[in-house]
Amino acid sequence: MAKTGQARQAAAGSSPTVAIGFVTGILSGTARAGLSPAQLLEHAGIAKDLLHDRTARIPVARYAALYRLINDSLDDEGFALFSRPLHRGSFEFLCRAVLSAPTLGLALERIARYLHVVLDDLAVEVEKSGRAAVIVISEEQPLPVGFAGRVFAYEWLLRMIHGLAAWLVGHPLPLDEVSFPYPPPLHVADYELVFAPRHTFDAPRLEARFPAEWLALPVRRDEAALTRFLADAPASITTLYRRDRALALRVREHLRAALPEHLALPALAKRLFLSPRSLHRRLEDEGTSFRAIKDGLRRELAIEWLTKTSRPLGRIGADLGFADAAAFYRAFSAWTGSGPREYRRRFAAA
Repeated sequence: MAKTGQARQAAAGSSPTVAIGFVTGILSGTARAGLSPAQLLEHAGIAKDLLHDRTARIPVARYAALYRLINDSLDDEGFALFSRPLHRGSFEFLCRAVLSAPTLGLALERIARYLHVVLDDLAVEVEKSGRAAVIVISEEQPLPVGFAGRVFAYEWLLRMIHGLAAWLVGHPLPLDEVSFPYPPPLHVADYELVFAPRHTFDAPRLEARFPAEWLALPVRRDEAALTRFLADAPASITTLYRRDRALALRVREHLRAALPEHLALPALAKRLFLSPRSLHRRLEDEGTSFRAIKDGLRRELAIEWLTKTSRPLGRIGADLGFADAAAFYRAFSAWTGSGPREYRRRFAAA
């Protein structure tokens, strides 16, 4: 199907864009709640014909406008995706419930307890598995919306929890891996920017993994910071890329294309026509860092080469830039909870 003029403009422009699959998802419950999806799109400045173009993308600003419009029109911060509404103010009270938590771990526990009170359909837990902490989201009862709505419900809840957690500690918290309890959606290509480079589907429940040591991070926000935060939340932390993560993807692409050469930050900044300081600041704005992107790429490639090739372990470590086999072993164990040889053997036996 040919793209409309607006779709082509969104794809060609330099401003961040959103896959149309996310738009379909956010609209999934609106008709059930008595609203017209077509009118919502019109008020948000989005051409309704784009819903029929699987390749279409819209500007992030339009998506954010649609997000707020649905919240306001429904008095439901859950977009009519759940069996009962999350009335306006639900997110604010969640923030206030966790603001006094001394650590991220305790804040996540409070988030889970709060959601148990206001949300009947999905349950949230925080588990520890070896060196990893896991945010678990499971279905308590079937969601009253179709496939697109179910996908969006999981996407939205994870982004909300993860975005709030990162804001509380004042630091990016890149997820190591996310498993989703549904088949890959049409907009799966965006999942690397939205969630994590490593993501799988058709899992029994949603599991989002990150280093367990982060649970001890102190909550750094206060009441004054919360007032500023709430002026633009929850849309500010749940509209996908939070702050367009396109630069992070470009950095990752340059790092991978340069292999076996290992680019340092100054060299990469030069290739991107930025100063090292500007590159560092802009990646921070996107919720990540040069080190996090580099480590994520190394982790992804290590797992790919261990499971899909017979490349010797020593060569894998060297190709990924580790000084010796011991350094590679320590890093891989921290990423996965097992050594590279054990991981390869376990995968081959599966």
